[in-house]
Amino acid sequence: MSSITLQTLPDYARHVLAAAEDAAAFYPVTARARLPELDLSVHLGHGTLARAIDHAFIPAPENPQASGSCRIFIAHPGIGGVPAPASWGRGEYNHHSFANRLAEAGLRGSYYHDLDFWQFHDPQRHVGAQLMASADAFPPWDQAAPLRSFLHWEYAARGMRLTHAGTLGIGGKGVLLAGSGGAGKSGTVVAGLINGLDSVGDDYVLIDRADRVTARPLFATLKQDPEGFRRLKLKDRLKTYQPLNWQGKHAFHINEIAPRPIPARLDIMALMVPHISGGTKSTIMSISRKDAMIALAPSGVVQMPGEREAGFRFFSEITRDLPCWRLSLGTEPQEIAGVIADFILAGG
Repeated sequence: MSSITLQTLPDYARHVLAAAEDAAAFYPVTARARLPELDLSVHLGHGTLARAIDHAFIPAPENPQASGSCRIFIAHPGIGGVPAPASWGRGEYNHHSFANRLAEAGLRGSYYHDLDFWQFHDPQRHVGAQLMASADAFPPWDQAAPLRSFLHWEYAARGMRLTHAGTLGIGGKGVLLAGSGGAGKSGTVVAGLINGLDSVGDDYVLIDRADRVTARPLFATLKQDPEGFRRLKLKDRLKTYQPLNWQGKHAFHINEIAPRPIPARLDIMALMVPHISGGTKSTIMSISRKDAMIALAPSGVVQMPGEREAGFRFFSEITRDLPCWRLSLGTEPQEIAGVIADFILAGG
């Protein structure tokens, strides 16, 4: 298939999944990760993505009774008989129509047209395939949070959801930090960590609402722009750090600044929306569910392909489950961390 349309999309998805699995004996690398309630196996070639996956995740405590499994094949034409990726046809490409067409066939997927980069997932068989033109022909964001889409689909089938948010906590209790880029979310997480608080992640965390709202760790990477990197004095704290990434930020591992081992979960007691106020002292004030929803939902829905309606419904339920607050950030990291710690210890 050289040109894909909505009509042929489900057949192409099954074709890619079958071709990626049929080449199972030809992948030189198998990476494994133990994640919350999920044992992940990734079959792929050598290269940048293999190195990224090797360091990407925070291992979950072993709990065989609660674990499922998922296999992901990172395929390209240099592996076995894997075909070259097809291109989208002449018809207009629409993310929502794409997701709905696959959902009708019981599948999930995404497509990045600039690279003819395809991802397909079968939630019933717990198998996914990523098809690229070559070993390193993936979008730049895929290196920072590899397999994000597959984890989103796999956990969504289990009633949980990847959420674009940060976390801070103490004593097993914590807050969820939501906001668009530039709101101060990542800097707040790092400020908390270097001043004694815990976190289960910055960019993407796993949220479960089964009994109460809990956040669990997945990805180990933290990021800071050069100004935040300087203000938080991270150059003096980190043994190593990477050059600026595609977003113009430094990336580093959470364990390099965490005061303790990463907790297996945080019981979330509130949703906070950080805001750079320009004031010297941090303050916390109640905000409406609507404002909290605007901070939490759009980026989480856009960055997690498919299930748009389910995503908005899930995030709406989060803002009903949790009290919502605006955190106006002061200028000193230690003071910011202290205000959040006092809030958590006081029970919100």
